[in-house]
Amino acid sequence: MKSKDVVVIGAGLVGSLLSIYLRRHGHKVRVFERRNDLRRSHINAGKSINLALSDRGWNPLAEVGLETLLKQMVIPMEGRLMHDLEGRLTFQPYGKQGQTINSISRGGLNALLMNKAEEMGVNFYFEQRCTHVDLDRTTATFSGRENGKDVQADLIFGADGAFSAVRESFQHTERFNYSQEYIPHGYKELRISSSPDHGFLIDKNALHIWPRGDFMLIALPNLDASFTVTLFLPFEGESSFASLTSEEHIDQFFQKYFADTLPLMPSLKQDFFQNPTSSLVTVRSYPWVRNRTTLIGDAAHAIVPFYGQGMNCGFEDCGVLNKLMEQNGDDWECVLHSFQELRKPDADAIAHFALKNFIEMREKVGEKDFLLRKKIEAMLQNYFPDRWIPQYSMVTFQPDMRYSRALKIANLQDLVLEKSLRNLKDEQSFSRKEGKFIVEELERQLRD
Repeated sequence: MKSKDVVVIGAGLVGSLLSIYLRRHGHKVRVFERRNDLRRSHINAGKSINLALSDRGWNPLAEVGLETLLKQMVIPMEGRLMHDLEGRLTFQPYGKQGQTINSISRGGLNALLMNKAEEMGVNFYFEQRCTHVDLDRTTATFSGRENGKDVQADLIFGADGAFSAVRESFQHTERFNYSQEYIPHGYKELRISSSPDHGFLIDKNALHIWPRGDFMLIALPNLDASFTVTLFLPFEGESSFASLTSEEHIDQFFQKYFADTLPLMPSLKQDFFQNPTSSLVTVRSYPWVRNRTTLIGDAAHAIVPFYGQGMNCGFEDCGVLNKLMEQNGDDWECVLHSFQELRKPDADAIAHFALKNFIEMREKVGEKDFLLRKKIEAMLQNYFPDRWIPQYSMVTFQPDMRYSRALKIANLQDLVLEKSLRNLKDEQSFSRKEGKFIVEELERQLRD
């Protein structure tokens, strides 16, 4: 493969992993980032402090040689642990025995990727804000220490997130489709402290959820035995960020809806007023390629975080692009156009899953009918492991299955189960014979 001069705009998770893949193919890679170097400053404000790493994201990281280090950075989470209003707990495993997702520090993972990239010869340039990309000339203009200077490249990749400057240049071209949709909820990061002896105060191997209908609280474990807590709440309304304007309001709100968390969060009020309230947006765009400039990750397809797949999807983008580079060599027109054609349906599918799962997490995880369905799905998977894979498992634990294929199967599963379970009262009255009928009906629907 002939070496190319490649510019990656954005040194976040996806941009850093992409630079590693490109360097592995022998390309000269320069990465430009508008922020300071996160390895030398704390810049997580407005972003989730820790993330859920699952198989789709793990595999590309392992492919570039980071698996051993990753294992030292993660805390496996075996399932959801729901907390009701009275503090009672209900556990829902994510998949079969041994299947977990992993809580990992965003900043720690980003630093790991940048260090690996630098070791391989990637050059990073910080405090470089991209102001324009000339899509015909394949040049990028930056303000900062390179103020007003055009940077020429053979290829440019826009990995600069949901508010991408590279995508903005695409928006000034013809026949470029773009939409952004904010949900009425925002989020704020809070914290559960470790115990006095530096232990975990709640189960460390679970993703904790306090579902409360129109809003919810979640908590993911950190290596220092604390938990990063995220409050998802409407911006406006009776129970909203707009209504929580004083310490008294916060006390009343948490006492009413999350009473069991109060002894665990001594810094609640300080964290609430100190940490920003951030918005949640879904971005859809197409095409992702203009000449030799390509959008990737959130720049092409940002999603809300409720399936824990934003980072994983972006890493999968990099893995798919890498395979196309291996298959097509120097035929970059084929590589880039194949990339967008393959990934666009999958990006749309996971965006749909993420929005749908928000309703499930905040409303349905504690409902009787939902819990019954989950039990029946577990029974179906146990009876017919190769013929019935639950939706969550397809998305999270089946990295060889495309998101778009998982969505098609999940939609048919919904139809088949809704019809078959209409009169079912409990799991004890569900038999293997009924399960066989459901699986056969699903397979018939998939053949049609």
